[in-house]
Amino acid sequence: MYLKDIGEFGLIERFRGKIRTDRSVFMGSGDDCAVLKLDGFRYQLFTCDMIVEDIDFTEKDSMRDVGRKALGISISDIASCGGIPRHAVISQGLPKNMRLSQAELLAKGVFDLAKKFKINIVGGDISASGKIIIDVSMLGEVEKGKLCLRRGARPGDIIMVTGSFGGSIKGKHLKFIPRLKEARFLADNFKVNSMIDVSDGLIQDLGHILEQSSVGAVLYEGLIPLSREAKNTQEALCSGEEFELLFTVSREQANRIIKSSRYSFKVIGEIMPEKFGLRLIDHKSRYSKIKFSSSARTGRSGKAGDYAEVRTGRSGKAGYCAGVRAGRSDKTGYSAEARTGRSGKAGYCAGVRAGRSDKTGYSAEARTGRSFKAGYRHFQ
Repeated sequence: MYLKDIGEFGLIERFRGKIRTDRSVFMGSGDDCAVLKLDGFRYQLFTCDMIVEDIDFTEKDSMRDVGRKALGISISDIASCGGIPRHAVISQGLPKNMRLSQAELLAKGVFDLAKKFKINIVGGDISASGKIIIDVSMLGEVEKGKLCLRRGARPGDIIMVTGSFGGSIKGKHLKFIPRLKEARFLADNFKVNSMIDVSDGLIQDLGHILEQSSVGAVLYEGLIPLSREAKNTQEALCSGEEFELLFTVSREQANRIIKSSRYSFKVIGEIMPEKFGLRLIDHKSRYSKIKFSSSARTGRSGKAGDYAEVRTGRSGKAGYCAGVRAGRSDKTGYSAEARTGRSGKAGYCAGVRAGRSDKTGYSAEARTGRSFKAGYRHFQ
């Protein structure tokens, strides 16, 4: 067996089973940050991220942007847990023939973003390497009552996001702004049941919330916010590296959030019971049942993304996303019945149309058209 056979997430799961922690650890491996006990009022957040040349960036990219990205990914992790980044150490593998001016630009990208977010760079390491490698380890903190994790989503929760999705390879993956202000606004003023930053793709990262919370979800194609660079909704669901926030809140909290005008938060779906799975409703009210797998994608470099597999739309190692774009059936998690809107094994369309509840798991509001499929009129 080779690493390509089990993928990044499969390898993580093999290692996770061997990890043992003591009572100082509130939450270990399995979220955007490890959560450590700090004092009676706060948790300490601990995260690390590595980016590698030709996987997460190329030599043609601005080294300043590359340095900025390296630090920004970890800031985004801290933000998704509702915290504030404080300290970081940075290790670099640099080729001996790299120009000094390029190395200085890389450092400038790190230092500029650190200054913007008031992060202390307190050390690191440098080694010779065949390609550029940057690894950031970051500490943050969060008040105990404001900690946000991937687990905690509940049936009936509204799924919301910041920003837009798709086409991140055209520049956003290097120039994104970590949503720290938005995350702190949410943590300070609302009860967030679960949250994650979108680094592996909207579907993949929503899948992490669904798995850890033991729930399902429905997404509405017409509500997915597309970036100007996105080719279509399918790309927006799969591209990754937007580093936007994806979170769930109760319906009452969602109404409060949308009525607040300080930041733009968008509704894209609803959390359902676990047996519902993950489904996408298109503009014609047809649905597709989407399969996601924690070990489906290989060749990845952690949270930082995958140029060759996901962004070019090749299948195989890329999991299901390429299949979604191609509209293929079995291997992609689609079924012929789902695409044509027939019920049968897919199991809930007829119930939705007839207004039945038991087998569908749908809410009464969704079935009567008052909810999110109808455009979230009561949220607008």
